Amino acid sequence: MTKPLFYGCGTALVTPFRGGKVDYETYAALVDRQVAAGVNFLVALSTTGETPTLNAEEKIRLVQITREHCAGLPVLVGCGTNSVDGTIANMELLAPYGPDGWLVVVPYYNKPTQEGMYRYFKAIAAAADKPIVLYNVPGRTGANMQAETCLRIAREVPGVIATKEASGKVDQVADILKGAPEGFSVISGDDDITLDIMEKGAVGVISVASNVDPARVSKMTSHALAGEWDKARQVDNALKPLYKACFVESSPIPAKAALNLMGLCSNEMRLPLVEASQSTIDLMAELIQGV
Repeated sequence: MTKPLFYGCGTALVTPFRGGKVDYETYAALVDRQVAAGVNFLVALSTTGETPTLNAEEKIRLVQITREHCAGLPVLVGCGTNSVDGTIANMELLAPYGPDGWLVVVPYYNKPTQEGMYRYFKAIAAAADKPIVLYNVPGRTGANMQAETCLRIAREVPGVIATKEASGKVDQVADILKGAPEGFSVISGDDDITLDIMEKGAVGVISVASNVDPARVSKMTSHALAGEWDKARQVDNALKPLYKACFVESSPIPAKAALNLMGLCSNEMRLPLVEASQSTIDLMAELIQGV
């Protein structure tokens, strides 16, 4: 079977700030670190990147830097909003800067019906110039895209090649995998269940934890893709405390705390997010030994 465009470990990159401004130099260094660690693809402008707080100029420069430093790896770019016009406007803004695909979240706040989701993604795909990866994250959006809706889109909407499933519902992911048409793949959006759903047929993860430990998350997915399940499970078990720690506060607060402790970026956030609590900093200090 031909490998999908996005598979293995893809890192949902954090956006470093300094003095209220995007720290582009540090961002480039973080991308370089990901590439050197062996990740399979890069994800710019994700939830983890605090994208709702970024202006158009910042989004453009971050995508440019990701492309300039990706060393040939595929670049998936988040462009989703809660309106058709807004999402298409983001695609038009960012298309000139080299994305290989669009990550499009289920519209948030509106709480669309399943039919509304279907029609929304059909409209976005009709306007897209690159492949689309659906992004289902009901904990952030307030609306869960059911397996039947995901599969309907996969079957009926050209250009939609995958879904990032962050519903936390293993049974729902299993239903998508069972019914997925040829050429449509499932990518985990939850670090802690990635290996479980890769055993059922998922092709990888868009990871928060790999911001902190890209080498081991990449190693885990590589073992899984090779069918080396015992080796994958051993690495995954070692990573479980980090998976959990990355979500003790709203992501990416804990991941940035860890990166700050490692001397890789500041722990500065943009409001409404704030820096990690001391308990989170102490937890991450324990976990990053040897990373």
